[in-house]
Amino acid sequence: MTDETDAHDHQHEHGHEHGHGHGHAHEHGHDHDHGHDDDDHEHGHDHGHAHGHEHEHAHDHGHAHEHGSPESFDERAATWDDDAKIARAATTARRIAEEVALTGTERLFEYGAGTGLVAEALRDRVGPITMADLSAGMRAVAQAKIDDGRLAGARVWDIDLATDVVGDAEEFDLVVTSMVLHHVKDLTTTLAAFAGMLAPGGHVCVIDLDAEDGSFHGADVDVRHGFDRAEIASLLEAAGFVDVHVSDCDVVAHDDGDYGLFLAVGTAPG
Repeated sequence: MTDETDAHDHQHEHGHEHGHGHGHAHEHGHDHDHGHDDDDHEHGHDHGHAHGHEHEHAHDHGHAHEHGSPESFDERAATWDDDAKIARAATTARRIAEEVALTGTERLFEYGAGTGLVAEALRDRVGPITMADLSAGMRAVAQAKIDDGRLAGARVWDIDLATDVVGDAEEFDLVVTSMVLHHVKDLTTTLAAFAGMLAPGGHVCVIDLDAEDGSFHGADVDVRHGFDRAEIASLLEAAGFVDVHVSDCDVVAHDDGDYGLFLAVGTAPG
């Protein structure tokens, strides 16, 4: 959940614009409490180290980072794009294209975009791309992809929709968020923000964990343990979306079993 470069990290905390013309207001002091497209648990269940994330990163920095915090994702950003995540992003993009009739002109906003894997997988199916993430490390990798042409013309923002407001000058046709909402505390505000960003007839696509027993992240990690499909449908409907439907998206295979992912799609009225 990320910014354009490491040097640009959280520059909107100081009340000035990002310089990319998205024109939203930032009122801060908020708690960056959510993560993104995460394989927090992909390498097993040993959560005994200081960081609580993948234990291949169990090195001691002398301080603990909250699991799923922007700082914990910063540390993993440079090596984030592995084969499993790239394959999952491709599946996610395919499933979105199967559920939403894309024309190739859609203005895409991906929330919790991380390094931009899903945006990369969708780039040939949509129009202009905007990504947002709270992790400076993730934003830096995404920005590098913009700079080297893999995501040419895209934008990357540092924005928390639980507290920040996207200005009226910005409008999108497709909002995508993958493996993010189980980290978000204020779902009502965030989903309402998605609805407010979409043009009439635009679509939101939520990819996340089916309800599980807490094993995915570990019982000691303060995140939502997935979603019941009827629950996510109700949340989207309460945010104003219509024609909501939820279907299978993918399966994440871990040592202790498989975890289902759903794709929930809603339409902005109008």
